[in-house]
Amino acid sequence: MLSTLEHSSPQVSPSTLYIVATPIGNLSDISQRALDVLAQVDIIACEDTRHTQKLLNNFSIKNKTLSMHDHNERQRQDYIAELLQQGKSIALVSDAGTPLISDPGFHLVRHCRSLGLNVSPIPGACAAISALSVAGLPTDRFTFEGFLPSKSGARKSTLAKLASETRTMVFYDAPRRALDTIADIVEVLGDERYVVIARELTKTFETIHSDTAINLLTWLQNDPNQLKGEMVLIIEGYYQDPTAISSQVIETLKLLVAELPPKKACAIAAKIYGVKKNALYDIALSF
Repeated sequence: MLSTLEHSSPQVSPSTLYIVATPIGNLSDISQRALDVLAQVDIIACEDTRHTQKLLNNFSIKNKTLSMHDHNERQRQDYIAELLQQGKSIALVSDAGTPLISDPGFHLVRHCRSLGLNVSPIPGACAAISALSVAGLPTDRFTFEGFLPSKSGARKSTLAKLASETRTMVFYDAPRRALDTIADIVEVLGDERYVVIARELTKTFETIHSDTAINLLTWLQNDPNQLKGEMVLIIEGYYQDPTAISSQVIETLKLLVAELPPKKACAIAAKIYGVKKNALYDIALSF
């Protein structure tokens, strides 16, 4: 819970790295504080200078940019840290949303903090959180898993490891492979697992669609337009019906019934597994 809100001076501080969130689609979602910081820092480090320049041009911000992406972050971190130690102020932005959320910047931030340099967040849009807020799934506990693997075998392996995860799961995925991803979810997690697709959030063709995995697969097959743009995938956590009888209990009961009267077999199985005898009796009679 936040305590008090306050207005602070837009003036940036020297020797500070600002982690600045930018819009994920609708440019109106950028905060005034983010605009102030981007206009006033000495340098803006960005994932793609051409992409960021379009944002800056839209708000008439003229400032120096420096590329920093997955492939050069380790090389850039020393240079950026040196500039900060000289008293420069620097903003870090990604192509869209909050930096470091499945985007570059982790190594830089850790390096700067290890040197005692100030790192300050400028909050704003985040696709994962935006999608989660409209998914209609539990949000008191959730796990962000980033991008699913692009190859089916690795993707199925990842999903299998998460099959018993009870928290709501949030992923990023490329729409061009959404059909294959949903098909893998059907295969690994089952037809009835509830899934939400949030596509092109805050943009003109924003789509938020939820259904069982098998129904979503049919929906995507019937509407190729949904295989375009940026996508957040949210999967309902695993839920086990407390009244459900596991296959292990049923197999044990079957062996007992072969040797004992149904009531006696049910009593023994119930004692072994901590389930109610009455729940087993109809199953025992069906063998």
